[in-house]
Amino acid sequence: MAGTGEIMGPGRGERALLVAIVLAALVWSGIAPNDRLTWLLEICWVAVGLPLVWLCWQRFPLTRLLCWLLVLHAVVLVYGGKYTYAETPLGDWFRQAFELQRNHYDRLGHFLQGFVPAILARELLLRHTPLQRGGWLFYLVVAACLSFSAFFEMLEWWTALIGGGAADAYLATQGDVWDTQWDMFWAMTGAILAQLLLSRLHDRQLGLL
Repeated sequence: MAGTGEIMGPGRGERALLVAIVLAALVWSGIAPNDRLTWLLEICWVAVGLPLVWLCWQRFPLTRLLCWLLVLHAVVLVYGGKYTYAETPLGDWFRQAFELQRNHYDRLGHFLQGFVPAILARELLLRHTPLQRGGWLFYLVVAACLSFSAFFEMLEWWTALIGGGAADAYLATQGDVWDTQWDMFWAMTGAILAQLLLSRLHDRQLGLL
């Protein structure tokens, strides 16, 4: 029976716990956020992703590793949405502790924007295409994460064009003219590190599905 639980990935109780964590974070973040529009823009990915994973679970269960990474990413997004990325208390503490010039929470967000989707892309490619493990898989996963990062930067650009000054909290550039390039760099770094650090564990869990 233990083997069956492993094959199916997270069991029902673990899935309920994961969903509860995300829902609790969403509710907490929605209570008096610093900027309601920024909150909506940040949590929309979670609000769409959670029911999508839930509805597709019977046909396409995910590995335990990917599930926990998705929850981690969701919590980081909603935390940033509550305070705006430039004003998160965690980022401010880090800035003061290390005497930095800016709040770097957005760097963490963009690092995870590569780290977590890398495992998602890897899982989709290995389970839905004839692609095998190796250099091409590694490259295509990084390329997929970079393309998503670039698309996200264009979304921020379009938001700024539409929202004008009201979009500053969402952009969170904090006066850095190279903010877009840094965002994509950290997403690429996350995608590379995720594969270097987690590929073996991911392969073992994929073998059990």
